[in-house]
Amino acid sequence: MELALTLVAAPHGPAITEIASSVTGRLRGRMVWLDEGRAADLLFEAQDDAAAREIAADLIEDRPIDMAIQPRHGRRKKLLVGDMDSTFITVECIDVLAARAGLGEAVAAITQSTIRGECDFSDSLRERVALLEGAEESLLLDAWNKDVAMMPGGRTLLATMKHNGAQTALVSGGFTWFTERVVAELGFDHHRANILEIRDGTLTGKVIEPVLDSDAKRIILGELHRNQGLSVNETLTVGDGANDVAMLKAAGLGVAYHPVPAAAQAADATIYHGDLTALLYFQGYRRKDFIGADQ
Repeated sequence: MELALTLVAAPHGPAITEIASSVTGRLRGRMVWLDEGRAADLLFEAQDDAAAREIAADLIEDRPIDMAIQPRHGRRKKLLVGDMDSTFITVECIDVLAARAGLGEAVAAITQSTIRGECDFSDSLRERVALLEGAEESLLLDAWNKDVAMMPGGRTLLATMKHNGAQTALVSGGFTWFTERVVAELGFDHHRANILEIRDGTLTGKVIEPVLDSDAKRIILGELHRNQGLSVNETLTVGDGANDVAMLKAAGLGVAYHPVPAAAQAADATIYHGDLTALLYFQGYRRKDFIGADQ
């Protein structure tokens, strides 16, 4: 079986020319540049990836390089399902809302514990939202305008995959108020998230049940690929927290993005150094194939 070990340099890190050559030699494979000096496929024959993964890790050591190993063929996915908070946007929305309501430290501590998988997501979300009871709806717009930014590489990732026929979905344990705007900003085809209850311009401190949690993300992934007549192998998921573990495990390729340990352990590949365009290199796209405003 021909495998591809993809190496991707950190955006402003050193070139990977020397390390890519060394790994290629050890694997007795051949190297194909996806972006000269920045990203490469190292192609080799093997029955499994265990030995290659160990060789690459030993040679890379602590260099700022991300990698993925998978069968060379079938890498270009037809469905992308992504988490929102700290994946396609740079913040946790509930944390910035809480900060604007004067509850930043209390809520942020619960959020971080939840991301690490130390408490039940649904109970944690209800607890945090309850603290926002009585906050003005205008806080949502303030947070969107002043705190929320798109994660680097997201526009290019979506535009390139969609140009090549893929469907894209944003599936979040956050809130539809924000996913609607991220969808409009980045161009996702679908979105699902939790709904904040708002009455007379005020947050009631409740989420409309049922809560969209980790298991719901996995179920939605399954619904999307079956509805489109796709196999599991044609799906790609990306997320950063414990709430993403189920969908990372269920996808053809699950990628943990700047993750907590629980997500990293569940994923097929991790991105610790790069931006979201690393997901394109992992699929074998070349830099010249990229489309999008932040390429």
